[in-house]
Amino acid sequence: MRINHNIAALNTYRQLGAANNAQSKSMEKLSSGLRINNAADDAAGLAISEKMRGQIRGLDMASKNAQDGISLIQTAEGALNETHSILQRMRELAVQSSNDTNNDVDRKELQKEFNQLIEEVDRISNNTEFNTKTLLDGKFEGKFQIGANEGQSIELSIESMGTSNLGEVKGKAYKADSGISITEGTAGDAGTFTLSAGTVKINDKDITLDSTTKFNSKDEALAAFKNAVADEGLTVELKSDGKIDLSSKNTFKVGTNDATESDITTGAKLSTLKVDTDSATEGGILTQGDADSAITSVNNAIEKVSAERSKLGAYQNRLDHTINNLNTSSENLTAAESRIRDVDYALAA
Repeated sequence: MRINHNIAALNTYRQLGAANNAQSKSMEKLSSGLRINNAADDAAGLAISEKMRGQIRGLDMASKNAQDGISLIQTAEGALNETHSILQRMRELAVQSSNDTNNDVDRKELQKEFNQLIEEVDRISNNTEFNTKTLLDGKFEGKFQIGANEGQSIELSIESMGTSNLGEVKGKAYKADSGISITEGTAGDAGTFTLSAGTVKINDKDITLDSTTKFNSKDEALAAFKNAVADEGLTVELKSDGKIDLSSKNTFKVGTNDATESDITTGAKLSTLKVDTDSATEGGILTQGDADSAITSVNNAIEKVSAERSKLGAYQNRLDHTINNLNTSSENLTAAESRIRDVDYALAA
């Protein structure tokens, strides 16, 4: 029997303290819904789950970023839809003006509308904005942060859709002498034309020509040559000296020689088709020839706007898939984080 120390009471007090502490922790977990409320609950688990929480919140924000990116793209694409409508009307006016049933006065009236449409294309290009950022003036270059970590972004640039950047197309052309010419018969054989040789080699393929056949005109002889080389996808041109040239937008060979490369420009900038109807007598669509050329320029502009809209549509589809992937990743990572951090109510008590 001990008098100075009540061991039984001390034991009871210790057990009571432990029970109170356990009960307190259980109540903390049950009330918060979390298995880990501070680092002491599970130091390793806390570190892992906090890293996961950072990833989850980053993924969720990246999904919002992608949605904002889609909104920006839709703004630009919507504006280009209207630009397309304007260009189609401009083409219509050019076709109308190229018809000689119109006189000079009629064409001036057509030019007035043509001028206004050019100005509207430029206004759309200069004023289309998203969150104060101008989209269609050729200066927009941006990154969409579509991941939770550094460097997980995609870049988008949008070309200028103003009239100074529409209508003119620069490219390459390839031209070569076919080695064939059209010759006219001599005195005893007057009025007849023949092709000068029996074969021509194009891209290492021998093409047989009938050099003995006599044609009634140069045009008839040229038509026979065109028919012989039709499968090669080449443009055939008869020169004033009777020689036949071949040309293409793609490289080709005649005999053992490569075609000569040159720079070409088709169409004109739409901005140059705006003319003063009070003083100008040509340019724009004021003459039949001008209007005919303007058709090509507007066609080029339509194709360029179509290409830009196609690019924007591809980016939008890509971002749609990105959002789906981000949401799936966030959901799965949340489930993993929950298993570490959240309390199991059945076990917490």
